Amino acid sequence: MKFNSLQLSNYANIYFNTIFLFVFFAIVTPAQPSGGPYGPAQLNYDLPKVQGIIYYVAPDGKTGATGESISQPTTIEAAIERIKTGDAIIMRGGIYRTGNLVFNQGITIQPYKDEQPVLKGSYIARDWKKQENGLWVTKWKYLFPSKPDSWWRRYRHGSDVPLNRFNNDMVFVNGRFLQSAGWEGELDTNSYYIDYEDSTVYINIDPADKLVEITAFNVGLLRTTKDVHGKTSDKTGPVIRGITLTQYAYCAVEIEGYYPQGIDPEKNHGNDVVGSTFENCTISYCSRVAGYFKGNHMTFRHCKISDTSTEGIYIIASSDVLLEKNIFERNNIEHLQGYYPAAVKIFNQCYRVTCRDNLVIDQKNSVGIWYDVGNVDGVFVDNWIENVHYNETHRKPNDTWPIGAGFMFEISKGAVCAGNVFVNCDAGIHLRNSSNVKVYQNTFVNSQVLIDRDGRTAKGDHFDWHPKTGPGINERFGHIFENNLIAADKNFNKPLLYVWQPESICDKINNSQLKELDFNIYVRNNDNASVPLINWSPAEGNNCQVTLNSPEDLHKLYPEFSTHSRYFLNYHGPLFKSMELKNFHLLQESPASYSGMQLPSKIGELLKQHKEGNHYIGAYPPVK
Repeated sequence: MKFNSLQLSNYANIYFNTIFLFVFFAIVTPAQPSGGPYGPAQLNYDLPKVQGIIYYVAPDGKTGATGESISQPTTIEAAIERIKTGDAIIMRGGIYRTGNLVFNQGITIQPYKDEQPVLKGSYIARDWKKQENGLWVTKWKYLFPSKPDSWWRRYRHGSDVPLNRFNNDMVFVNGRFLQSAGWEGELDTNSYYIDYEDSTVYINIDPADKLVEITAFNVGLLRTTKDVHGKTSDKTGPVIRGITLTQYAYCAVEIEGYYPQGIDPEKNHGNDVVGSTFENCTISYCSRVAGYFKGNHMTFRHCKISDTSTEGIYIIASSDVLLEKNIFERNNIEHLQGYYPAAVKIFNQCYRVTCRDNLVIDQKNSVGIWYDVGNVDGVFVDNWIENVHYNETHRKPNDTWPIGAGFMFEISKGAVCAGNVFVNCDAGIHLRNSSNVKVYQNTFVNSQVLIDRDGRTAKGDHFDWHPKTGPGINERFGHIFENNLIAADKNFNKPLLYVWQPESICDKINNSQLKELDFNIYVRNNDNASVPLINWSPAEGNNCQVTLNSPEDLHKLYPEFSTHSRYFLNYHGPLFKSMELKNFHLLQESPASYSGMQLPSKIGELLKQHKEGNHYIGAYPPVK
């Protein structure tokens, strides 16, 4: 078989993407994290088969051109005004400094062949003046001052976050993001300052021979539900492929729709814009989120979302959504406190949102993927989650939140979390004030398992109706935790399993949060006797909690739990194929490698596991 140069280039791009991300995945298995390729691939796009008109646009396109010929491209602004359902926009490669592109039709936007179009929400700042104090200053008319959201509590975090961080402007020097400062005296080569009264921007870097960019647009693409350009919304979502969006003051993409402000039946929301699709897109450097998305039957596949502030992707009141083979990295780059950031937030009564085989990495100030408030029947399978940490200051005393969890499921009902790998996270999973989460066949490496509930109700809550959307205070139970492997090296000194509730509710709620807990393997690489294996509540003990040093100790308290679970303390024998290369396939000679239970049929189908054969522990079947 012969390949042309373009095909070879595409195959090489995919190959090196795979090698760079996961050199350690050399074995093809039925399910579990696939090892890639993740994120966008540079493809050679055919022209889309659409019923309407194809408009060609280019960075140097002419507004007066029809755009219906590749030789006479129009501007993207002109095409957005003309386009209607069934039409497509084909973008030539290059940088488009534009934004606030509003449309309400079911359109397609994609590159021309293998070209690389980039939508940038910034302009180049060229007119700088050096001051006597060594700083450089320029006038700037495109400013986006803002304030903290009303629920942000200054009495808790006013000493942690300067208020200038809540403005939405961004400044870049040669593509490098600068952090905002509160006044000129704070400036260094990594920051900028804006005087909003005088509309001036200050930097401490000589701009000569440098590309200095400052945000000039609030939003990139806005799919509105309102009338625009003489057209009424057709309720059909866009198909957007192969586009890069970056440097927007608020967000790169927004899909509008109905936002429930209380308990709302599924049929009432998610219907305003249906079927939005994003493939092979890159979104980065948005001062708030990469995008706000509402609408049923959305798909995000092979996208890369990075370097955002409060969230990456924010999905709201939507059903039957799929996130697959995406990369999410570096959220909360402005180090905000009290904003509860997440690389992905699935929020406000979403149903059946599936996160399958995504890569979530390098989240130093953020939660990973967070199902929050009224979610139902989430599916979280085959994802790789690594380096998720979030250490918020001034947390409530004796509480377990906030924490950097790879998968968080809060105030919600019903989910499957299976076949995932969690590496070096504050918590691999965090189930909070939720019910009926089935956790099977995951591998946790230096990542605690955290399951908790508290007395939170809608009465007096600063988010008002949010707690009403999830299980009531007496309904936060029913979790299953089986066939999981939890391993810790010599430097990990936390309980591997932490089941918690505050003492204040123990006189009212004394049942277990878990319905089933067995067939799990715990491995610790040290013999630090001061660190228990399990913290457990409710229990007879100090503060309604008890520490346990083995599965057998738990079995004595709850005879229905941990009959087949095992703990290997100070273990240095065969375990993983290669800890150094993060190949977490269990070795066949590892103790208890085939000691798992047969999965329920629905879980087995999700993980593509057959009923016959040995039943193993963790995300990967054992290997030699």
